[in-house]
Order: sequence, then structure tokens, then C-alpha cells
Amino acid sequence: MAAESVNPQITDAVTQANVKVLGDAPALALGNLYQAIAQSLALAAGNAVTSQQQANVIHQAATTMGVTALYSLGTAAAGQAADAADGQK
Repeated sequence: MAAESVNPQITDAVTQANVKVLGDAPALALGNLYQAIAQSLALAAGNAVTSQQQANVIHQAATTMGVTALYSLGTAAAGQAADAADGQK
């Protein structure tokens, strides 16, 4: 069977489409990279906020325990002073 030739207009259209795809590829790749970086930075910022909030909760609990310890020491010292004043010790 004899080889059939393809219409030059068709080959030109296919070539132009291929050139367009190859020309758009770097821009699309860079756009995808920018989106990935933006998503990563947003997630990192969210994680930093969550970490700060959790640290604040821990600091509040530690402060509460410290104040409670100080108040209980004051009460114990007052109790010892009262016992000493009563002559029970």
C-alpha cells in the first residue's frame, strides 16, 4: 500500500499546538510551585499559632500551680506560727 501524505495544514496545526504546550509548561510549573510554597507557609504559620496557644496554656497552668504553692506556703507558715503561739509545739 502506498504511503499517504498528510495535509500540511494539519501538521502545522499539530506543531503549533505542541509548541504552545511546550511554551506554557514553564509558566504552569512555576504557578504550581508558587501554590505549593504558599500552602506550606500557611500551614507553618498555622502550626506556629497552635504551638503558641498550647505554650500559653502550659504557662498559665504553671503560673497557677506556682501561685497555689505560694498561697499554701503562707497558710502553712501561719498555721505553724499559730501552733507555736498556742504552745502546742
